[in-house]
Amino acid sequence: MDNPFILEPYKSKDLFCDREEETARLLDCMTNGRNVTLISPRRLGKTGLIYRAFEEIKDRDLSYETFYMDISSSQSIDDFVKLLAEAVTRVLNRQNRIKDFFKALKGIRPLLGYDPVNGSPTLSFAFQTTTQKEQTIKSIFSYLDSYKRPVVLAIDEFQQVREYPDVYMEALLRTYIQPLRNVRFIFCGSKKHIMADMFTNALKPFYESTTNIPVAKLDAGVYSAFIETHFRGAGKTIPRECIEEIITWTRNHTFYTQSLCNEVFHLSGSVVTDEDLRRAKEIILTSNRDRFLEIQRLITPAQWKLLKAIAKDEVVLHPTSSDFIQRHRLSSGPAVLKNLRTLVDKELVLTDISEEGVSYCIYNVFLSRYLELL
Repeated sequence: MDNPFILEPYKSKDLFCDREEETARLLDCMTNGRNVTLISPRRLGKTGLIYRAFEEIKDRDLSYETFYMDISSSQSIDDFVKLLAEAVTRVLNRQNRIKDFFKALKGIRPLLGYDPVNGSPTLSFAFQTTTQKEQTIKSIFSYLDSYKRPVVLAIDEFQQVREYPDVYMEALLRTYIQPLRNVRFIFCGSKKHIMADMFTNALKPFYESTTNIPVAKLDAGVYSAFIETHFRGAGKTIPRECIEEIITWTRNHTFYTQSLCNEVFHLSGSVVTDEDLRRAKEIILTSNRDRFLEIQRLITPAQWKLLKAIAKDEVVLHPTSSDFIQRHRLSSGPAVLKNLRTLVDKELVLTDISEEGVSYCIYNVFLSRYLELL
């Protein structure tokens, strides 16, 4: 039997845990003409939620065409154009409509190729001016707006557009998106402070232009039942104590919980034992050790020491307090604050805002568990 604890964003609804409320809200926004913002830390399930909603659209036979693009790797408007065009082409390739799409691209003709590994279409453009790039984006949006069915376009890691040089991409996209009547957008991002600024700052082009759907950690009870169901479905018994330890050790963070369950499932026989769980943890930390050492090499000793301090406390509310600094033998408060800002910018430390204030924890749960042992 295949391992039911998948590590890819989405495979099927049977292997996707919950998110029923978020899926329903996402569909409600789409069918009522509202654009959506999804914001949460990486690997918590945003992309899976998008694919789950897209599958639900198909299962219900709703009259929508869905497109998905991930711009996390993009560095410029050139990359954005390529990724957008390829996202559209992937869908049209299945419908033998690529020629119609190319005709809609005014003044530019991309070179079509196919990925030798997965067979998906790839495009390359020969732009002469920035105006051509901007016009191509406008042409693609116009094509989608004239599509035979309503369109949903999901743009993953949307905050990346702020990194593009020589163009104010937010304003450009807002200008092209605002007149569209047949296209709904899902803007998805993991850098909370940037995404929040993009959509809640009155001085920014996308101010209050979307409905925000929070993507939080799954309910621990629901996730526990999901884990037990899939072990049982494979003829395996997993004690309640083991499930609780899995949830606790991974801090109920979707990707890390899936990873540990995947390893435990692989190692265990008909009954999951404490030794299976111990070995699974050891294998995960050992396999990631080189990556963690590379992180240590890329930051300063003071920043690494601060990471260890945060890991040992798990969650830190007052990183510049004398208690925190003295217990972990750190330097002064200002130095800690400076290093903390760097670690947040590098996405090694995650911030969270609650009624108690701003708290800090290690972004990568496995890194945190590794640091605890040092």
